[in-house]
Amino acid sequence: MKANYLDYSETNSFSPAIIRYLENDPDLEPFCSFRADIDGFRKLIEKKADKADRELLVTVLKEQYARLKQNPNEAVVRNINLLQQKETFTVTTGHQLNLFTGPLYFIFKIVTAINLARELKASFPDKNFVPVYWMASEDHDFAEINHTYISGKKIIWETETAGATGRIDIKGIQKTLRDYTGTLGISENAAELSSLMSAAYLENPNLGDATRSVVNTLFEEYGLIILDADDARLKKEFSAVMRDDIIGRHSFKNIAATSKQLEGLEIPVQVNPREINFFYLDNDLRERIVFESNGYEVLNTSIRFTEDELRREIETHPERFSPNVVMRPLYQEIILPNLAYIGGGAEIVYWLQLKQNFDFYGIDFPVLLLRNSAIITSGNLSGKLARLDLSLPDIFENTEKLRKQWVSDHSGHTLNLNDELQELNNIFEKIKLRAHKIDPTLGPSSEAVNARLQKAVKNLEGKLMKAEKRNFSDALAQIDSLKDKLFPRGGLQERTENFGLFYVKYGRAFIDMLIENFKPLDRKFTILED
Repeated sequence: MKANYLDYSETNSFSPAIIRYLENDPDLEPFCSFRADIDGFRKLIEKKADKADRELLVTVLKEQYARLKQNPNEAVVRNINLLQQKETFTVTTGHQLNLFTGPLYFIFKIVTAINLARELKASFPDKNFVPVYWMASEDHDFAEINHTYISGKKIIWETETAGATGRIDIKGIQKTLRDYTGTLGISENAAELSSLMSAAYLENPNLGDATRSVVNTLFEEYGLIILDADDARLKKEFSAVMRDDIIGRHSFKNIAATSKQLEGLEIPVQVNPREINFFYLDNDLRERIVFESNGYEVLNTSIRFTEDELRREIETHPERFSPNVVMRPLYQEIILPNLAYIGGGAEIVYWLQLKQNFDFYGIDFPVLLLRNSAIITSGNLSGKLARLDLSLPDIFENTEKLRKQWVSDHSGHTLNLNDELQELNNIFEKIKLRAHKIDPTLGPSSEAVNARLQKAVKNLEGKLMKAEKRNFSDALAQIDSLKDKLFPRGGLQERTENFGLFYVKYGRAFIDMLIENFKPLDRKFTILED
């Protein structure tokens, strides 16, 4: 495939906050560790405090991989074993357990992690770098993950659930699986993907294991490590922070203070900390812990703890305490020898809110890296744009704005009446002055007549544009078709379309193409066309 690269600012698809981060805005430096470049990683490696229990991490990973129906790939086994060495570091991305992987950016995140590990190895050959996908198995917002779109069709799994999504029983998913595989067609690649998904969702007991199976099959040859942190032994490593934070409300105070500072810099707050940022997790239960009447309660249950009882519960059953969105990053950095977190735009911005809390607990803050973003197209996009006299950045404009601009640029006539409106204003200023001399009360009448004429001229301008659009209907239809294809449902392709559409076309080569063309440290938006 041919790859073209744009600055993220040229796409009009990312927030001003993330653009400022990508451009190394000095105002944001207090909220980061080091810059997302080789020099930044060098500095972090030099100061990195190795606090992770590597032996425990390796033990847990080996047990989790033993649940797979197939033996782990050699590259996976090698990377797991490398984690025992102090010269090995992880680069991590995380995401919810989206049905059939959900939107394309699920795949893009993982590819970014794999490629970052490769780039770091090339720059620091005496070190090892392992890409990690952190399964958000404790998340409980099923409505966010129970569907995907493929070729514009929504595939949804409608079932009653409660508790952590990783523990959801998937026995009733057969019809949804058939809906998904039925959209793939009957090609060899379609059959391969159908087999992959069927094995994952029919041969595993829960959504967590099914997701691990899918991701492992797609990425095991690249040595990707998949971690489910819903484990009592890993939670034990985090138990001191759990106890201190629930009782002391430290994260609430720290993150609230940082959020106020960021708001002063016009960085919108992405997440709001609670006084207690943990859930109580057990079987089909994941409910918030709150402090009420000198004790601790689990919402919507009869579960209550005194402070002493809470301490004992954390000590004996740490697996029953689940961090929320602002505490999960801290948990991640405690149990992994991690250098980087790879996330989407909103994720990176909310991580900026967390730096002070990391400092409070004495935990190294990772380098924050925006995941690679891309549009994937076929049919010679460059040729189509050339024939329409458009550039790559043009296609990211709002559709109606693009249509109007194209007509204005290609019409042989001046379609805006701004000069005429200015002349009209000048005339009415003279009329208003004359009327005022005759009778001061006639000023408002003059303004009212002017306003009506201004409106009439603007209406006429709209009719001129509409008429000229009819003259260029074929070209505008091509623009509309191009926009609809590249921006399904009005947004970036990666935020809606499932990877299955492209896997059917390219097979396993699709992942290879992403690996070949994504460049994590270049900070560029990728456009791939065959």
